[in-house]
Amino acid sequence: MIRISAVPIFEDNYIWVLQQGRYAIAVDPGDALPLIHYLKENQLELAGVLITHHHHDHVDGLPVLWSHYQMPVFGPAGIKNVSNPVQDGETLHLLGTDFKVMAVPGHTLDHLAYVGADALFCGDTLFAGGCGRLFEGSAAQMYASLQRLAALPDHTLVCCTHEYTLANLKFALAVEPDNLALQERIQSDTALREQALPTLPSSIGKEKASNPYLRCNQVDVIHAAQQQNPQAETAVDVFAALRKWKDNFR
Repeated sequence: MIRISAVPIFEDNYIWVLQQGRYAIAVDPGDALPLIHYLKENQLELAGVLITHHHHDHVDGLPVLWSHYQMPVFGPAGIKNVSNPVQDGETLHLLGTDFKVMAVPGHTLDHLAYVGADALFCGDTLFAGGCGRLFEGSAAQMYASLQRLAALPDHTLVCCTHEYTLANLKFALAVEPDNLALQERIQSDTALREQALPTLPSSIGKEKASNPYLRCNQVDVIHAAQQQNPQAETAVDVFAALRKWKDNFR
């Protein structure tokens, strides 16, 4: 059985480490040294790396890792130090498990997600309680990407890259103040952070119950979005209104 662990880096990033026996796969190593320390401490051999997109806090650890290990790096084409470019629909067989590659543009145009071991490694596309900013893609692209992820089984673990949960849930509560699942989630996740524990991984089921970006067809969410943009009629319009609101939310 694959064990999944979060290695904290920077202020609010995580490197996800999947391990089976003495072998490990790392996801989005933005900083090499904490990962190397974790691998040595747990007597693990790095067998590969998965990259979701090209932002520096996801890839900057690759040069140092290359100097320590000989491992394949899977990710979008065109990223320096990605040795094995992959694309939507491919399947990777790693640690004895199949991982499906999904294209999820929106945050960036090259963004990929990986699904395997009952877990989703989604970088900066889907966050716990939120979603990534639209740096390169359109609202329609991001909404479509989120809908693809929402179609995964409810038990699927959501392993995103940032500890943004409490800030995201604060915004979600402004959108849906009467959502009981959201209110309960805020209490439990706040308790975790008070103990300096991660709120991740989440799950697809939890996100569908409390993440406004996966609830753009709900009456209360539509109404809240229309307070920001009265012309928001389609689900994409609602999503775009929510994302713009969040960008300016304090």
